[in-house]
Amino acid sequence: VQLQASGGGLVQAGGSLRLSCAASGRTFSISNMGWFRQAPGKEREFLAAVSWTIRNSVYTDSVKGRFTISRDSSKNTVYLQMNRLKPEDTAVYYCAARVGNAGTYYNTGSYGYWGQGTLVTVSS
Repeated sequence: VQLQASGGGLVQAGGSLRLSCAASGRTFSISNMGWFRQAPGKEREFLAAVSWTIRNSVYTDSVKGRFTISRDSSKNTVYLQMNRLKPEDTAVYYCAARVGNAGTYYNTGSYGYWGQGTLVTVSS
């Protein structure tokens, strides 16, 4: 599975961005897709995940109500719509694919495939 993330950039606080993650290769093996982020000096943190086959999604509390994860099966693409962005949302954002059901959806170790990361910078 190969993942290509895009959509990052510079935005003012209160603004919006939409990240995209296009999957290719053995996409039939994916069980769910997730979005994570890593700020400088911090660990990579889980943001949201969506099932690859059914429309179930989950979020971490810090982004619930502001971020929306979705997928377009016809394009093998997952999106992360980010609204009401805050300076503390500044980070490199990664999409990831989990194959099978080992581990948990919020654990980075459960994901075997990662996109290259896209930088989101929110100015105050």
